Amino acid sequence: MTAKLFEAALGITPPWYINGVEFDVAKKTLSIAVDFIAGSRFAVPGVEGSHPAHDTVPKRYRHLNFFQHECHLEVRVPRVRVPDGGIRQVEPDWAGRLAGFTLLFEALIMAMCREMTFAAVSRLVGLSWHQVVAICKRYVELGLEQADFSEVKRLAADETSKARGHDYITLVADADLRRVLFVTEGRDADTIKAFAADFTAHGSDPKAVESISIDMSPAFIKGVTKHLPNARITFDKFHVIAHASTAVDKTRRIEQKTDPSLKGLRWKLLRDRASLLPAARADLDALVTQVTTKRTARAWLYKEQLREILERKQINVVRDMLTQWATNVMRSKVEPMKEVAKMIRSHLDGIIAWTQTRQTNGFLEAINGLFQAAKRKARGYGRFSTMRTVVFLLAGKLDFSKINPHAA
Repeated sequence: MTAKLFEAALGITPPWYINGVEFDVAKKTLSIAVDFIAGSRFAVPGVEGSHPAHDTVPKRYRHLNFFQHECHLEVRVPRVRVPDGGIRQVEPDWAGRLAGFTLLFEALIMAMCREMTFAAVSRLVGLSWHQVVAICKRYVELGLEQADFSEVKRLAADETSKARGHDYITLVADADLRRVLFVTEGRDADTIKAFAADFTAHGSDPKAVESISIDMSPAFIKGVTKHLPNARITFDKFHVIAHASTAVDKTRRIEQKTDPSLKGLRWKLLRDRASLLPAARADLDALVTQVTTKRTARAWLYKEQLREILERKQINVVRDMLTQWATNVMRSKVEPMKEVAKMIRSHLDGIIAWTQTRQTNGFLEAINGLFQAAKRKARGYGRFSTMRTVVFLLAGKLDFSKINPHAA
């Protein structure tokens, strides 16, 4: 009855059977001996037919815990002789994608690692950090191998820091399904070149990309122009407004040196007016009434004008309004905002494209936030390969069910 119970629980079917169960109270482990019926024949991948056992090798697989106790399958695994005379080892149906684990145990690790740090998972399941990471890396690589990018037409690309200083990784994502497709080190034009090669390897054509949302990095622009030749570049509204907000803050800091009344207004100037509390909104409105005497007030109005212009959808209207806005700013004495005006003039077509594509990097910013939060929780990742694995676990939307039926 005990053997039958464990066979049902483990999903073990003929020719496999439970040959014994041993529970070690002191070590808090459960060992289940699995054998096969004498005379059984086995199929092996890539070879037709089924074949008799030539000999056997003992294998140990870590399985899901039995309550709080570690569970291991001690399996007598057959090796068979194939028609060409070679010897091939049989892989049991429950064997995982990494040696020494069952599919169910690996599925548990994958589920936990999406929610917890590798170190926390390793402590809970009693594996080393390296073993936990190895399982995740294996599944990510297998998931990417069978990923199909042939339907991807719209992209978004952004960079995020991998460490203190100026070390970055670049992420390229499917803008429609909002899944990360590619992760690489650096943030220069070669990152787009590397993506184009990877994109081709996954069944797509770089020339088929219709649009891409990027920041105003000259390196990204150069890479897209050369390696994604038919992609319409979009600079989303949020990047443009972010530059204008930075200009407002620079203006405030400069003017505050001679005007102490501007102290304490930073966040009131940077946040959306509608989200401010009544008292803060009143302070902001009081500042704006001094538009003729305070450059910070004029900078804030320029930013709000820019926001209103980019809400419009008529491409010719937006072009004319942005051109006039830039002219007005260049005639003003708000020096930091002039840099924004120059930027808009030099990137006008990409900014205007926003009015039609409405394509944004906002979801990539959110993914970057998730990655940075995971990095802080783990107190940093030492290797790029580990960072890449984390990004794909969090945002790759890889289909692991084809690799492991128990994995979501």
